[in-house]
Amino acid sequence: MTQTQVTERIVAFIRERFLSDDPASNLDGETPLLDWGILNSMNTAELVGFIQREYGYTVPQSSVNVRNFRNANQIAALVVEGAAAAGRSL
Repeated sequence: MTQTQVTERIVAFIRERFLSDDPASNLDGETPLLDWGILNSMNTAELVGFIQREYGYTVPQSSVNVRNFRNANQIAALVVEGAAAAGRSL
């Protein structure tokens, strides 16, 4: 699975769960999730759980930060790189 595919799935999850599946939302891989208030502590915890279920990758607590969760592209990079470092393919 490519980073682009992971980004697309994360964007779809965020749109479905946090934006009431609004097709008019301007959400994409570069949308500033924290700045726009899309990710808060509860939503971030739910997203981390989704990543665990969907990809089998446990996001380390130390990686849940502003830099890694700035947008869906950053989150996808974290997941892909973390899985690769653990010797897993997505």
